[in-house]
Amino acid sequence: MRLVFELNVRSATVTENYKSWCRVNTKKRKGIAVKKNLMRLVYISVCCLSLVVGAQAQDNNPVGITPLPENAAGIAKKPVFSPYAQRGFPTQVYWGDTHVHTSNSLDARGLGVTLGPEEAFRFARGEEVTTSNGLPFRLSRPLDWLVVADHSDGMGAMNEIILGNPNLLKDPQVKEWHTAILKGGDSAFAATMEVILSFSEGKIPAVVLDRTFQQTVWDDYIDIAERYNQPGRFTTIIGYEWTSTESGNNLHRNVLYRDDGDRARRIVPYTTAESFNPEDLWKWMARYEETVGGNVLAIAHNGNLSNGIMFPVEKNPATGKSLSKDYVNLRIRWEPLYEVTQMKGDGETHPFLSAEDEFADYETWDTGNLNLTVAKEDSMLQGEYARAALATGLKLEKKLGTNPYKFGMVGSTDTHTALAAGGEDNYIGKHTGSEPSPDRWNHPIIKFSGRQIDGFDATASGYAGVWATDNTREALFDAMKRKEVYATTGPRILVRFWGGWDFVEADAHGRLPAATGYSKGVPMGGELTAAPDNKSPTFLVAALKDPYGANLDRIQIIKGWVDKKGQTQEKVYDVAWGDAGTRQPMAGGKLSPVGNTVDVANATWTNTIGDPELITVWKDPDFDPTLKTFYYVRVLEIPTPRWTAYDAKRFSVEMSDEVPMETQERAYTSPIWYTP
Repeated sequence: MRLVFELNVRSATVTENYKSWCRVNTKKRKGIAVKKNLMRLVYISVCCLSLVVGAQAQDNNPVGITPLPENAAGIAKKPVFSPYAQRGFPTQVYWGDTHVHTSNSLDARGLGVTLGPEEAFRFARGEEVTTSNGLPFRLSRPLDWLVVADHSDGMGAMNEIILGNPNLLKDPQVKEWHTAILKGGDSAFAATMEVILSFSEGKIPAVVLDRTFQQTVWDDYIDIAERYNQPGRFTTIIGYEWTSTESGNNLHRNVLYRDDGDRARRIVPYTTAESFNPEDLWKWMARYEETVGGNVLAIAHNGNLSNGIMFPVEKNPATGKSLSKDYVNLRIRWEPLYEVTQMKGDGETHPFLSAEDEFADYETWDTGNLNLTVAKEDSMLQGEYARAALATGLKLEKKLGTNPYKFGMVGSTDTHTALAAGGEDNYIGKHTGSEPSPDRWNHPIIKFSGRQIDGFDATASGYAGVWATDNTREALFDAMKRKEVYATTGPRILVRFWGGWDFVEADAHGRLPAATGYSKGVPMGGELTAAPDNKSPTFLVAALKDPYGANLDRIQIIKGWVDKKGQTQEKVYDVAWGDAGTRQPMAGGKLSPVGNTVDVANATWTNTIGDPELITVWKDPDFDPTLKTFYYVRVLEIPTPRWTAYDAKRFSVEMSDEVPMETQERAYTSPIWYTP
């Protein structure tokens, strides 16, 4: 068991904490419920060995191709004695964040962050750092990889504005920002909001966008990323954020490189000073690949702040014309992933769109666009959320021949503190002004146009799990490209998901689910085609709790399709759940709640409900082989304290009744698609 847990997170600390947990909780609870969970953990430790054993070295595998299918098939055809030998498929999930901002970002620096890319990498790999406000801070466990993705517009310029660079202060607007930010407090906050607004209106002063200066900052960042990159141990993926916010509508994309610094530094990042149109970003990406022979991809985020234009349904928002074949082909070519959850709200679905889904209203932000100049309307929501977009993509594929929204899903933080800390009990905050303090819950994190997003609305989310063959830039990028990735709202829940035609119940009882999954099906991000006669798709799905976290409530499979009338449909299936011996679906098929052990006053809970592991084989009971369909997995934890409860306890503050104190953390996998 010790070996398994160490392989799971590559840290002996987990083993020691687990032993400590066993001793304390066995004594506290007289052994009854705890022994039940301990036996389960022993059981799952054996079960999930194939999910967590260290990965093999990356083979020479083309970008975007599922890893070595001939090796997976060989498991069944040419067995060897050791079940862990000659495996070409991913056996390890690597945890990271694609979206961290440092002092090189205009808005982050304006709000007070003084930590740069170097501190971001040190923190992510497990070191203790001091925050911009002087707090000692550390992750519970290191991450495996990180993308520092600072805004390309004016990258590094705010450092110079604050220092008083005379060349920049020649511009009266820049000088005004300099003076206001040095005053600190509300003055600095207002000035930074003005900087963000100037971005959205395309009014950034020209001196801030100087290309020579940008190249210097880009080179410095790349030098740091190269220095901290340790293939196989900790990976620094080079990247930046292209921050299109025309008229306040969020169309932001993070651009990630497969390449090393020698290639990445040859062309400076694309900026919104050149264009707000994502199609122009795709052209830049194509030029980059053609010029330097490299590989890049883009990840869109925060459709919930786009006011309906992140996932166009009929019209291209840039042109006002109908979506074209070029648009759908280029979008999926360059954007294989979507960031579905982060600090600015969760983006899986909305209760207006998924009225029958009892878990749809999770960390919902629906006040307006990013700068809050236009209030949200229900008609906008279809173009903002991942589940609706996946269904829209099926319709567009039928019309235009390509599905532009055939994306995988990741989570990340979008922190503007340089620190990728999204856990509820260790929440750093959205920006330096919302770092831990007694009143951060009651201080707005966004304030424009007479509207605001309150501090307590910030979401302590999230992370990306990547099933890669090794912890290197190349292997991680390739896994992202083929969409063998998933999102969590913070906990490091292990999730596996395969689809095929021949999974049977006994496959969920085997102790090597990965070997079975790859030999009989396709993983998350894959596609099933041309259903065999009289067969429905079957899915092997497994989830293992975060070793530091809460038990699991349930596994759900979300199905979406376009019916024969051309209407999009969805259905949520509960396929496995905790406490199955005493908890069954009620009349009408709805599963009863798992219960709640949260002690809000003390910001704690107990793992006496739910299960530490869930695994099952599920067969679609309503399958129509003539209809395009997608399936993805949502895993729910049992209820736990939200970051606001931890703040209330630690700072001894009483928050208003509108502040949520509990949460139900979750994971979302990339879909598996069925195409007739």
